[in-house]
Amino acid sequence: MATAAAKAKQTARLSDQEVQTTYTRFQSEIQALAGKMGELESEAEEHELVLSTLTEVLQEDPGRKCFRLIGGVLVERTVKDVVPALRTNRDGIKQVIINLAEQYKSKETEFHEFIREYNIKTVNRS
Repeated sequence: MATAAAKAKQTARLSDQEVQTTYTRFQSEIQALAGKMGELESEAEEHELVLSTLTEVLQEDPGRKCFRLIGGVLVERTVKDVVPALRTNRDGIKQVIINLAEQYKSKETEFHEFIREYNIKTVNRS
């Protein structure tokens, strides 16, 4: 049964142009995932910074007003209302980062299998 799968793989070999296109697609997808993870990590750090500042204010004066940008509209709220929402957003962002990291690892593994299957050697141009 394993040999039937191997034969099916061999008959479905890609042309040189298809291999190059697939290689480039893998690189682009991996780079896009890494870029999105970087953006979200930066956003999570911003949430952490704001939360650390507002947590101090929350202890001193929970009714103090603050402003929050929601959908492009600046809204006046109290610190006690904003802090839980920020925590929820931060936690959601961190979960998305975890999911993207899993996708990244999966895509990278798939990419390395593709490289191994087609015996691709990269050329470093300096």
